[in-house]
Amino acid sequence: MKKTLALVMIMVTALTLTACGGSSSGSESKDRVVNVCSWGEYIDEDLIYQFEEETGIKVNYQTAESNEVLYSLLKTGAGDYDVIVPSDYMIGRLIAEDMLAELNYDNIPNYALIDDRYKGLSYDPDNKYTVPYTWGTLGIIYNSAMVDEEITSWDAMFDEKYAGQVLMIRNSRDALAAALLDLGYDINTTDEAQIREAYDLLSTAKNNGIYQAFVMDEIYTKMEGGNAAIAMYYAGDYLTMLENNEDLRYVVPEEGSNWFVDAMCVLKNAQHKEEAEAWINFIAGTDASLANMDYIWYASPNAKALEQYPAYYEESYGEPLDQETFEIMAAPAGVLDRCTLYENLPAETLALYNELWTELGI
Repeated sequence: MKKTLALVMIMVTALTLTACGGSSSGSESKDRVVNVCSWGEYIDEDLIYQFEEETGIKVNYQTAESNEVLYSLLKTGAGDYDVIVPSDYMIGRLIAEDMLAELNYDNIPNYALIDDRYKGLSYDPDNKYTVPYTWGTLGIIYNSAMVDEEITSWDAMFDEKYAGQVLMIRNSRDALAAALLDLGYDINTTDEAQIREAYDLLSTAKNNGIYQAFVMDEIYTKMEGGNAAIAMYYAGDYLTMLENNEDLRYVVPEEGSNWFVDAMCVLKNAQHKEEAEAWINFIAGTDASLANMDYIWYASPNAKALEQYPAYYEESYGEPLDQETFEIMAAPAGVLDRCTLYENLPAETLALYNELWTELGI
């Protein structure tokens, strides 16, 4: 396995890493700049320095907690960004609301390296707005030393015997998806009765003290430290946590789950579109994709990079990559067949989600 040291987030003055609410536009400088907003612990920072060295473009790199928080920041004008890295369903919403710029793919030749299976998806069917960044699955992480059984079902997220030991994810789409899946419903359902039934399951679990907390990035310290037994989160982040707690396990539940694509986009009001496209092209390259996979444990849509990664790992660490680990990072067809991509929901369904999430009081 990778050395834990390789996963430490190193802060240096050459890089701005802040919460998304406080971005830096570079408007007072004559230097070229690109403002990027992505998720926490989601890039090999060395790539930022390499890009700056190669291009002379300064990168202001910021993070958001979730797709919903990012959307709120964009709608309120709280963030001055050029490149964002939302998930599929949120990209569909941003396109529908005319918030993204069409890309000039002549400036992004590395787009040709992206596997066709990650192109033409429902959120960007005509391949006008996005370059896929990573893909993966949503599942359950559990501590095998703290539970007396192998977890295989979403039932575990709602089971009273684990009261106070469960971490529920702090975003409405994923949290309600867990409940919908447990009830046997489609995660893209627009049926109000089904969504309300899922909310009732989630709300009852919360009110019965099953959830220790609703979390995003806090999950790392809680699960690594053995402070909770069960959580729902993403496969790549699980592999990062596994470095610090070998008792952790990951499963895509038997009822199925979500598989996702996060993609790089340029906002329609971006002030540095040329620099944004240069950044996207650099990150989509094979060398950058290999380094990034090695750091964040998320599968790259760059076909050559994904194929080369096991050999890259062995050369880097002097030992072969465990096949189970690789299949958690890059889920095989048998797992993906049980998973569904989120769709952008109709406005009335999104309003219902917002209403219920507010009522839940998170």
